[in-house]
Amino acid sequence: MAKKKRNRRTRSGANPFGGGAAGLPAGGGMGGGGMGGDLAARVRKMQGDMEKAQEELAEEIVTGSAGGGMVEVDMDGHQAVQALRIKPEVVDPEDVEMLEDMLMAAIGDASEKVKSLTEDRMGGFTDGLNIPGLGF
Repeated sequence: MAKKKRNRRTRSGANPFGGGAAGLPAGGGMGGGGMGGDLAARVRKMQGDMEKAQEELAEEIVTGSAGGGMVEVDMDGHQAVQALRIKPEVVDPEDVEMLEDMLMAAIGDASEKVKSLTEDRMGGFTDGLNIPGLGF
């Protein structure tokens, strides 16, 4: 009885030796034109896009306010305070604590707006990824 020749061809381009996924290009590794090279190029592009988005965030200014606009704080996209405005009528030497509270509230408001802006701009880079500590 003759030995039966094994056919190494498989359907859908699946790797007959296990370990790859059906339908993906051959190549492997991080060099060349294989899947690893494409992945590395995509990662480099994403890094460049993220750096650009972070630079643009630094140029964005949000305004937080408290006391119905009596105190306003301008903050850039990196949460650095750029300007502070206090209406003269809110300055009461007998109640400095109220002014301090309004300043803290305005800074907190601006900080929340920066956080929201950052999530809007940077969240697209992490869609579908669950990376602990990334914070987006």
